Amino acid sequence: MNIYLVRHGRQCSKLCNVDVELSKEGREQARLAGERLKKFSIDAVYSSNLIRAVETADLINESLNVERVIDPRFMEADFGDMTGMTNDELKEKYKDFLDQRARMIKDTPYPGGENCEMVFKRAFAALEDLVQKDYENVVVVTHGGVIRALFTGIVGADYAKWLTFGRQIENCSISHIMYDDVNKTYHLERLNDYAHIEDHDELLRKHFGSGFFVKKDK
Repeated sequence: MNIYLVRHGRQCSKLCNVDVELSKEGREQARLAGERLKKFSIDAVYSSNLIRAVETADLINESLNVERVIDPRFMEADFGDMTGMTNDELKEKYKDFLDQRARMIKDTPYPGGENCEMVFKRAFAALEDLVQKDYENVVVVTHGGVIRALFTGIVGADYAKWLTFGRQIENCSISHIMYDDVNKTYHLERLNDYAHIEDHDELLRKHFGSGFFVKKDK
């Protein structure tokens, strides 16, 4: 089975992990992803239950017209007490945590929320259920944290190193996991493939913000 993990389109808010709808740029990203995925003989489109993922998956499925499933286990990491804060607020209140996170020291949970290992365990459980289905090619619209966690856990890396897998994962990029149902093994085939949007500069994540990494003073 081929599992195509698609990060949701650009959302309409920069507040930390709020459950909001797509922006107009996000809808265009999803449309372009759907056009690209028409070439992949997709059998079903899954998504997390968060609004931005649901809308992205529905827009992609307008091009595919296949089975549509929502699985909450593919939702983004729980950011706990950080949810709903601005980048400036996060950098002021959680500077030490963000610095540790950026340097990948240990797999510390978001304050009041999840860490990589927690995200991996729930998302991988969903993946294990998915590969038992009678599909050949499946799209899963999910989130940057989930994609990083799945890649980290599948290769058996230190969970603290999850940012190694794409510091900047583009919205509506495609990451590809192949499952060998004979040997029961997972294979990482591609990460952060955004060829379908790279000619649309206004849709790239650099125009939305690069997240809340702490930059060192010079």
